[in-house]
Amino acid sequence: MQVIKNYLYNAGYQILLMFAPLITTPYISRVLGPHASGINSYTNGWVTFFCLIGQMGITLYGNREVAYHRDDKRERSRIFWGVEALQLGTIILSMLAYLVIIFIFSTTFRTFYLLQTFWIIAAGLDVSWYFMGMEDFKKTVVRNTIVKLVTICLIFVVVKQESDLWKYILLLGLAQVGGNITLWPYLRNSIQWVSPRFWKPFQHFYPALILFIPTITTQIYLVVNKLMLGRLGAQDALGQFDYADKIVKLVLAIVTATGTVMLPHVANKFAKGDVKGVRQSLYNSFEFVTALAVPMMFGLMAISKKFAPWFLGGKYVPTGEIMFIEAPVILFIAWSNVIGTQYLMPVKRVNEFTVSVTVGAISNIILNFILIPRYVSNGAALATVCAEFLVAAVQLYCVRTTIRRRVLFKNLWRYLLPGFIMFWIVYHINAMMTMNIINLVFQGAIGVIIYAVGVIILRAPIVKQAQEILRK
Repeated sequence: MQVIKNYLYNAGYQILLMFAPLITTPYISRVLGPHASGINSYTNGWVTFFCLIGQMGITLYGNREVAYHRDDKRERSRIFWGVEALQLGTIILSMLAYLVIIFIFSTTFRTFYLLQTFWIIAAGLDVSWYFMGMEDFKKTVVRNTIVKLVTICLIFVVVKQESDLWKYILLLGLAQVGGNITLWPYLRNSIQWVSPRFWKPFQHFYPALILFIPTITTQIYLVVNKLMLGRLGAQDALGQFDYADKIVKLVLAIVTATGTVMLPHVANKFAKGDVKGVRQSLYNSFEFVTALAVPMMFGLMAISKKFAPWFLGGKYVPTGEIMFIEAPVILFIAWSNVIGTQYLMPVKRVNEFTVSVTVGAISNIILNFILIPRYVSNGAALATVCAEFLVAAVQLYCVRTTIRRRVLFKNLWRYLLPGFIMFWIVYHINAMMTMNIINLVFQGAIGVIIYAVGVIILRAPIVKQAQEILRK
């Protein structure tokens, strides 16, 4: 029941993240335009690398270690202080490197790069990994919700024209810093002070570094599209791709919310030697995300071409086609999230996880060089889909001796069939109707009904899971 509650907290926040852009994105896309939006995406893509280098896998490592020692307050407190000391040290070094590189190599966008620095500072103050390890998602979700709502209000007050791009970047960075600071007071009742001589931060360095390798590799093919589009394409094309990618990833976030919840849960079971429980958690989670990802993928594809220019503005017609091409990553990332984040990571099979994301990163870069010069944003989207498919495929190969893959996929057709029927019907309805909020809600309702009726008629296992949850 605790897992369900945590998922609802996290999924609820992910839904807020979906609705927030429904309010701000149409405004920002029109005020800033594709060019300024592309500059923000490009500079933020670089700062993301330095944030990742500074955090060095500590978020996943700290989450897992706290989960392992959840019942020992003294040990988990020692782990917290040691991991946080390491995080602050690596973040400071990363920020210094970032600033040096900016002042040496950057001239055109230097101001925007400097404003993005607040994201690195926020990363050093982030202790959400501790509460995730404790499976206490309420605090992080409530904090994030308040910060998000305040930020939304300030965006409309502060950002008025294209020249306000610097205000937009500064606002988002400061919001991130403020949000991370607000979690610290909650630590007082959860941990105890431990003398610095017992922290031993460097004992966490190597295991965190091992987790950092797949983390940074994953981000390479998440961010590299934007960086390569900025170099090989144009800022306008980058703006088109960035908004398509954001919309797809916002939908995906509801599905992958299970990964954040299940990692500490599975890690705790693994620490207690409950191998059977770990395997059953994987089967249940895979079934759940498949049932959720299939209709989201098909639903987004069905409405994408009319939704993009209506939602973002007339300049974003190409964004609809990009969304259509990229939508399958919702299903592929959902699968790799279950196998990689929810299974391989907590049971300490990090090397196999690293191999899978490395294959994805290398294939993504190669495909970008081939496809972006010819197809620009559409090429970047297609490269992303191929890379995510390969990640999921490699992970499935890696678990062939411990997980029964036939169990994972035996009911897949029960979701794909009603999902495709839903897509076909909604796609044609969308083609006949003008896009507005009423018609969008109508199309969404039709899609939900068709899919729900389909999985019930086909007796998909998710129906039984839902009934058991309701009985509890």
